[in-house]
Amino acid sequence: MIENILQLARETAILAAKAAGKIAKERFGTTMTIDEKGLYGDLVTEVDHLAENVIIHEIRRHFPDHQIDSEECGRDDQESDWLWLVDPLDGTNNYAIALPVFSVSISLAYQGKLVLAVVYEPMVDRLFVAEHGKGTTCNGERIQVTKKTEIRRSTIGWIQGHNVQNQEPAVHLRNHIDISCKRMLRLWAPTLLWCMVAKGDMDGIVLYRSAGADLYSGILMVQEAGGVVVDFEGIPYAGMLDEPYLIACHPEQQESFIQLVKDGLGNEGNV
Repeated sequence: MIENILQLARETAILAAKAAGKIAKERFGTTMTIDEKGLYGDLVTEVDHLAENVIIHEIRRHFPDHQIDSEECGRDDQESDWLWLVDPLDGTNNYAIALPVFSVSISLAYQGKLVLAVVYEPMVDRLFVAEHGKGTTCNGERIQVTKKTEIRRSTIGWIQGHNVQNQEPAVHLRNHIDISCKRMLRLWAPTLLWCMVAKGDMDGIVLYRSAGADLYSGILMVQEAGGVVVDFEGIPYAGMLDEPYLIACHPEQQESFIQLVKDGLGNEGNV
């Protein structure tokens, strides 16, 4: 029964992500309505809403009893063991300035456990899919995390929540990472950083208090590609978090990443 649901969920998520991505690609670089969201410079465009409507409609068509938590609409009142997490346009700030670095993110949890993730990058027609216990693929090909021998040769993604801004511990940590590794990336499109780690194009991620629907697709992508996702103390990710502080990397680099974070924060890694 559950296996049948997951099979249909996979097909539905892929179809919905591609439909939403088609809208985003067609409207990319055109004049559109752009509004500020929150107090810290986050944006929402009309394309966010259009893409979200398509995704929610597709999920509802096949799974009317499932709960949905979407970036713009929030969480609905449905009670269910199944929870869909939707970010219809991850990278809206990039999209708004016609920077083609964005994706569509859809994931599914069952009884609080991540079981499916789909991330679609419409500008390059790249589809990432992760299923619990079945690995991660990019356009149908299996992908795996990789590792460098030393942090100083690594490329590391930095993700922080919009409300973090320039808080002192975050500034110290990201500056330390920037000078300690080969390259630090801040894409403002978190799902793409997670997928780059899963694909072996990047060595790890340090995430500083950044929650949201996009987080959970990324976590499953890395885990199913053979990576580890732990907090700054090395405790494995075990469930949804209100204020996550996470590291994602190859298992053999976990201790090096934890030490990198502790050195950057000082005070034995406290935040």
